[in-house]
Amino acid sequence: MRHEYKYYVPVFHLATLRSMLLPFVQPDRYAALQPEHHYTVRSIYFDTPDLEMYHTKREHIAHRMKVRLRGYNLGGDTAPVFFEIKRKYEGPILKNRATMPFESVKSIFQGASVDTYLPETNKADNVRRFFYQLYTRRLRPVVTCIYEREAFTSKVIDLDNNLRISLDKNLRSVPFPAVSELFAERDLRYPLKEQFILEIKFNNYCPAWLKPILSMLELQKAPASKYVLCIDSQPSIQANRFRGVSLRS
Repeated sequence: MRHEYKYYVPVFHLATLRSMLLPFVQPDRYAALQPEHHYTVRSIYFDTPDLEMYHTKREHIAHRMKVRLRGYNLGGDTAPVFFEIKRKYEGPILKNRATMPFESVKSIFQGASVDTYLPETNKADNVRRFFYQLYTRRLRPVVTCIYEREAFTSKVIDLDNNLRISLDKNLRSVPFPAVSELFAERDLRYPLKEQFILEIKFNNYCPAWLKPILSMLELQKAPASKYVLCIDSQPSIQANRFRGVSLRS
């Protein structure tokens, strides 16, 4: 299980925060490969016809869930796509994750049997969990959340804590996407034009060196849900409430 702390940060603090973090952290292996040391995250979120997962987050329900497909950068048919179920129990977070090529994911959503493609995944049980949630709860693709992520890991190796810090910038959303549109951008809305989100993830403890940095920038922990922010920024989602919206591929 993991813990997550989230903070809204004014964009004008980005360079300052980065410089304060760098003595303690380094770009993760994926960010380090990119020219600007960040990569693009693209997640299609699924929800019930009455937006149950959206409302449980808005109402701060202690036990809640998110179901999403996630890809990175510009994608392509051979790009890995991740099936994810993220559960929150009070504070700790549990995630079930499995990967499969995008082409295979699209085939499943176009009607192919899930079992046909299970040999292509690293965790077949997690794929089954994903589709169990999808079909038993009538989940539909609601919104794609897109942002650029600067991700960092601790310079001091502590496998028991596995500290990870990310700066998530330029948040934007696509309403009612088809699964085939995971890497597409259209009808964009930008819910955080002058802010970005700082995320601190760890297993056991938040490092003591982070506390003065947060204090100096006057950052306060907040329930910063990208899914909620993106839903709230898209009037068409609020208006439709899935009237006539089907599970598209």
